[in-house]
Amino acid sequence: MWLSAALLADAAHADALSDALMEQGAISVSVEDALAGTPAETPQFGEPGSPETPLWLHSRVVALFAPMDDLSGRILAACHACGMADLPDIAIEEIAEQNWVQLTQAQFEPIRINDRLWIVPTWHDAPDPAAINLILDPGMAFGTGSHPTTRLCLEWLVESIRGGERLLDYGCGSGILAIAAAKLGAGSVLGIDIDDNALAAARDNAEKNQVTLELRHSREALGETFNLVVANILTNPLCVLAPLLAARVAAGGRIALSGVLESQTELVLAAYAPFLSLCVGATLDGWVRLEGDRP
Repeated sequence: MWLSAALLADAAHADALSDALMEQGAISVSVEDALAGTPAETPQFGEPGSPETPLWLHSRVVALFAPMDDLSGRILAACHACGMADLPDIAIEEIAEQNWVQLTQAQFEPIRINDRLWIVPTWHDAPDPAAINLILDPGMAFGTGSHPTTRLCLEWLVESIRGGERLLDYGCGSGILAIAAAKLGAGSVLGIDIDDNALAAARDNAEKNQVTLELRHSREALGETFNLVVANILTNPLCVLAPLLAARVAAGGRIALSGVLESQTELVLAAYAPFLSLCVGATLDGWVRLEGDRP
């Protein structure tokens, strides 16, 4: 049996609290945006023009412990050690001993996008060998096909790629969209991300799927234009990147943006209005896909 302890911390204390909990015997500590999935979520992409924030203004810190005496006392000691004046509520729950590898794998079954496209983890056989099957395991980089925003973008790629297009996947994460584009017939695919781990994951996943991608860090110059541009990130960086992404769409080209909650639609439409006219192309589970064409 294991014990999971969750508590809230502000940006000034979350990092120090993580270290203090490890010193008090935590086996692992994770820090999450306490407002994730709401309009108040805060991206941590560090794109040009984005304000730099030390973690999130409101963080949820989750620590895993082996059973021990006075766990609450240890957690409170960690709070004191990092200078938290107002002690937060602590939620402690038991986690049964399990086969963690088997449990993780069971959470990731093959995902059907449509009759033509499936996402298949390496430990599963392809349900439809005749379909296009992306071999993809969960990892450090975002993108396994299970999130509504990823599905919205994959559906757009299936509808949009006819063969031979130049495609840009900005914020490529695991490479899922870029790899899907290559397997669907795009002529060349460029994936860009700000995270070195994401680029490494995308490179490995491309090799597993036997496709060729060009991959770049977002600090590198980007001056080309593309027939198709897709970006599945979050509202704030999408707005900051509006001039850059809109300028990457070639004449006659198309763009699709996701990672946008329905409540944030007008904000993104307004950010792109000086450059491209966008509209809502599809919605799924409270998320939208915005689309536009360059004449």
